[in-house]
Amino acid sequence: MESFFATLKCERVHHQIYQTRQDARTDLFYYIEAYNRRGLHSALGYLSPEAFEQAYYWRRRVMP
Repeated sequence: MESFFATLKCERVHHQIYQTRQDARTDLFYYIEAYNRRGLHSALGYLSPEAFEQAYYWRRRVMP
């Protein structure tokens, strides 16, 4: 989790100037959504969270 926040700060927060708190929330929401679709995670076998979840449910259907 700490590496995620380091990545978030490095890739996004430190390069933006937000006019309002709502602007920051909106931008970070979309960043996190994209990160969860593309970001590879060592704890998940270098899959994105989305791919890991799909594989998990596929395995549950295949294996009783």
